[in-house]
Amino acid sequence: MLHPARANTSSCVKPFQLLWVGLITLICPTMLTAADPLIGRPVPEWQLTNWSNTAPLALNDLRGQVVLVRWWTAPQCEFCRVTAPALNEFHADFAARGLRVIGVYHHKAPTPLEPARVAAHAAEFGFKFPVAVDPGWRTLKRWWLDGHERDFTSVSFLIDRRGVIRHLHPGGQYVKGDADHAALKAKILELLAEK
Repeated sequence: MLHPARANTSSCVKPFQLLWVGLITLICPTMLTAADPLIGRPVPEWQLTNWSNTAPLALNDLRGQVVLVRWWTAPQCEFCRVTAPALNEFHADFAARGLRVIGVYHHKAPTPLEPARVAAHAAEFGFKFPVAVDPGWRTLKRWWLDGHERDFTSVSFLIDRRGVIRHLHPGGQYVKGDADHAALKAKILELLAEK
């Protein structure tokens, strides 16, 4: 039989431990991205082709705006599919205030790339913002993969008005209501408030 004092202590610790584990689970992805060495660095120019929903864009042309760049792939990518509504939401809610959302398609299929299919996939996701293709993953490698082992290629970069990386979501998904979505939205609002 347990001593009553020990029984009470044990019952108090369990909820605290569960709360602690829950908080760490929710906060950890954001904490890890804040510590990424890419944060605070100027973003290099991209090498993108086959633009949809816009004429071709150079990153330098977007200076003075806040830019959210998200790599995605075809609808078979579950992370890309479930994150698409968040990208559409950010575009709809913040484009008028100076946010530019850019979708960057990186081809993973063993078949040759068909630019018309990329535009069709973007339409399936409901993307109204500019979408481009990253041939051979040139920009993805330069910005994210070169010299690093990464768990995901579906990464998001949030770039401030001066062209500096200020927030990074290391891939996977973010959906309305989760901690990663809330952290990204808060950072978007913070950067839009900066002049």
